[in-house]
Amino acid sequence: MRTAELTAQDVVLEVGPGLGSLTLGLLPAAAHVTAVEIDPRLAALLPRTVAERAPALAGRLTVVEADALRIREIPGPPPTALVANLPYNVAVPVLLHLLELLPTLRRALVLVQAEVAERLAAAPGSPAYGVPSAKAAWYGEVRRAGNIGRRVFWPEPNVDSGLVALDRRPPPPGDRAATFAVIDAAFATRRKGLRAALARWAGSPPAAEARLRAAGIDPATRGEQLSVTDFARLAATEAPA
Repeated sequence: MRTAELTAQDVVLEVGPGLGSLTLGLLPAAAHVTAVEIDPRLAALLPRTVAERAPALAGRLTVVEADALRIREIPGPPPTALVANLPYNVAVPVLLHLLELLPTLRRALVLVQAEVAERLAAAPGSPAYGVPSAKAAWYGEVRRAGNIGRRVFWPEPNVDSGLVALDRRPPPPGDRAATFAVIDAAFATRRKGLRAALARWAGSPPAAEARLRAAGIDPATRGEQLSVTDFARLAATEAPA
């Protein structure tokens, strides 16, 4: 809650509220909380929990029974902040989906598996940099915001956890879908230079080399050396005639 730095005007989106421990902390700090819960039993229980433990704040809560990975609309006021203990097995796709779905989200603070936190916040050129890093960077500045030990959970998991914060900023010039396609291709064969890695994407190794050179990128460079801005520029660059 301290790290989220919410204001009284924030509308918070929480994913996977479970028994409501975080929800009860969010309600006093924000104007409204929309909690998305896939489990129908937990979704039904959460309003009762809030009514019992924080009755004066019950009107600030909206519970949506849905799969956050497939949701297409969030009812109520547009969310300005995502604060959630994300389900670890789908943390990255859920985060990317919600950032694309909800342009009103100005920032996010999510708890994920420690290795995932490292990948999300990794900078170009670092060993952990990859698809999650580059795609998350499309939406904003990402940083590690804290480490969480396994002993604070019940039941205790077999992994450590990490907080990841994202501050939204305008995306680089270019098309998101086209940029993400290049990112996927570049990291599909991580050990190869981009001339080889992007051969299928471009149509052939020579075509990939031509696109890379036209974008001002050395064809021998590997994907982990490129920033999201580089990927966007490459996606928008056509091969010379």
